[in-house]
Amino acid sequence: MTMNTGLHRIEVTGLGGLAKLTGLAKLTGIGGGSLGRPEQKAARTSRSGFVWLTAALMIGFGAWTYLSEDASNSPEPLQLAAAAAPEPASPSATGAKPDPAFNAAATPPEAPPAAEAAAAAEIPPVDGLKISSQTWRRGGLGSKALVTFTLRNSNDYAVKDIEIACAFNRRDGSHLTERKRVIRDTVDMKSRKTFARMHVGFVNVNANKAKCSLVTASRL
Repeated sequence: MTMNTGLHRIEVTGLGGLAKLTGLAKLTGIGGGSLGRPEQKAARTSRSGFVWLTAALMIGFGAWTYLSEDASNSPEPLQLAAAAAPEPASPSATGAKPDPAFNAAATPPEAPPAAEAAAAAEIPPVDGLKISSQTWRRGGLGSKALVTFTLRNSNDYAVKDIEIACAFNRRDGSHLTERKRVIRDTVDMKSRKTFARMHVGFVNVNANKAKCSLVTASRL
């Protein structure tokens, strides 16, 4: 009984002493816990420095991006480029001799020649015909008008189906009537032909004068 009690005291005393020794070691920095604190402080310090460095880099990158976009959106470089490219001056303004190539490029294309325009609008065949001489007389019982005339063709081609119109007047010159006739004959180029006593129609007995003119003709 006495021995057990002594052993129990030794065990309690030993455990308590061990606990006290452990707490003292922690307070004085002796032992495993005190050796790990400087390393933890160094890790915390390096961790804080890394965070600040990262933040500084992000702020600098953001400022560089903003300045780059502002410079790209500014219209001043475009204006400077436009001002740096002056318009080419004409030879007359600079006093230099005119360049044939420059004049050819500046001169508008010429209009088609007048000969081509005249060829497009062909001259009617009747414009090349002319009545050089004419007379008339009455036929039958005095109601027929018989006309004799010479037709001259100055065209470069023959003509046919020549239409004439004859106006008849009274003795005092007042207009009385008009008659037309189509001549189915042909007149060669650069030639003349006489048509004698051609019946052009019936006229009034008061008709005294007659004058025939060309109306139209066809080209062969």
